[in-house]
Amino acid sequence: MDEKKGFFSVKVKIYIFVFLIVLAMAAGTTAVAFFASVNQINDYYKRCTASNARYFSTMLDGDYLGKLRETAESAEFQALRGEAMKDGDEEIIKDYLREHGLWDEYVRVQGAIERYLQNMTDIKYIYVVANGDKDAVKDMYLIDAPDEPVFQTGYYEDREEELLGLDLTANIEPTISNGDWGWLCSSFCPVYNSEGECVCIVGCDFDMEDVMNERNRFLIYLIMGALVFTVVVQTISMILINRLISNPLRAMTTEMKKFNPAEGLTYKEAGVMELNIKNHDEIGDLYHGIRSMQMNITDRLNDLSELQQDKLKAEQDIRDKELQIGRLSKEAKKDMLTGVGSKAAYSNRVNLLNMEMSEGDIEFALVMVDMNKLKDINDSCGHKAGDQYIRGCCRLVCEVFKHSPVYRIGGDEFIVVLQGHDYKERQALVDELREKFDKKYNQTELKPWFRYSAAVGMAENASYDTTADPVFKRADEAMYEDKKRFRRKYGLDR
Repeated sequence: MDEKKGFFSVKVKIYIFVFLIVLAMAAGTTAVAFFASVNQINDYYKRCTASNARYFSTMLDGDYLGKLRETAESAEFQALRGEAMKDGDEEIIKDYLREHGLWDEYVRVQGAIERYLQNMTDIKYIYVVANGDKDAVKDMYLIDAPDEPVFQTGYYEDREEELLGLDLTANIEPTISNGDWGWLCSSFCPVYNSEGECVCIVGCDFDMEDVMNERNRFLIYLIMGALVFTVVVQTISMILINRLISNPLRAMTTEMKKFNPAEGLTYKEAGVMELNIKNHDEIGDLYHGIRSMQMNITDRLNDLSELQQDKLKAEQDIRDKELQIGRLSKEAKKDMLTGVGSKAAYSNRVNLLNMEMSEGDIEFALVMVDMNKLKDINDSCGHKAGDQYIRGCCRLVCEVFKHSPVYRIGGDEFIVVLQGHDYKERQALVDELREKFDKKYNQTELKPWFRYSAAVGMAENASYDTTADPVFKRADEAMYEDKKRFRRKYGLDR
């Protein structure tokens, strides 16, 4: 029952795999089709908007618009515009423009805008704006469609967010945005006076509301088509998977459970599979392979019935010898007193390091540890105390270098191979080990064999080293320097 709880059939896995693959392909195809269509339509409207802005700009008189802009920017006009806007009186502005000889051309431009909008039904707005520089946050309207009040001339409006920081007189990319005026594709074209100065810009906005609605419907159709495609392909795949894979595997699994070989049984009695599987693929190979194996097992049991006991005894002897060989091999690589690696194990590790060094640069360091005063403890307290002293010193080394192999290569010598984490923290770990030994040695209330002490030296692999031997020698030299430190510190030289 516990085995069934975690059971997850191959058939279900294949179903899920095929479903995910088909869904991914359908989603990818949908995304590619949608974005290709979006980009194509966007490019078309951007080109149309830019072309119409450029064309309409050719219909305008730059010198006139320069005069109109100068007039609209004047304090007198702005004050008059405020009064007209407050009273809703357009005549004040019209009279002012007539007095300055600007009204007739103003009416002509408005008429041109109106006719253009009537003929180009997809264009929603055409307007003339006195633009600021790229750092401006407001632009001033000069001329708009006739349905807008005349006192809109001179009105400063906040620049659209997507246009902030842009130089509108440059050849900027048309923009598609969804703002207060709905979905619009906007383009701008500068208008120059006879002296080549940009006096204003023509803004042209294409209405994109219908396009966006149609785009959303298109996306829905694509998603629905992808889902239908996924369901159809998944259904066909399930039928084929059942016929070609799941049903043969299920039949083989059922027959395999019936196989129960024993001595003296025929193929039928032993439950050897007998199915009508003629697949010329891996399923067929698997069936014939399992059936052949069942037949061989049945034949072998019948052939070896008299020799079974001798075979079992021989197998047991082989296992005993293998265990003995394995135990001896393990003991040869392990120091019997401390449980760390032996000198032979260290030799194997050195061979591995030399091989890695010959293949390329590697990072490692060797830490040499030589116990202090072991001979004194052996002579004064006995070898049993000396063994405890060796084990205690070894335990301190292993506690500090938790992630590195430790080897005992002599009676009072240990060596540690640092790589990975311990190599990165090598100096801190060496300092920690020295502090532990100093602290333990200074606990004078302890028995001599519990006052662990050792000299510690470390050396890293250098780029010019070709084997581990030079690293070992440098570590040994560093250890002797530390031993001199210990003797000087505790007055043992005297």
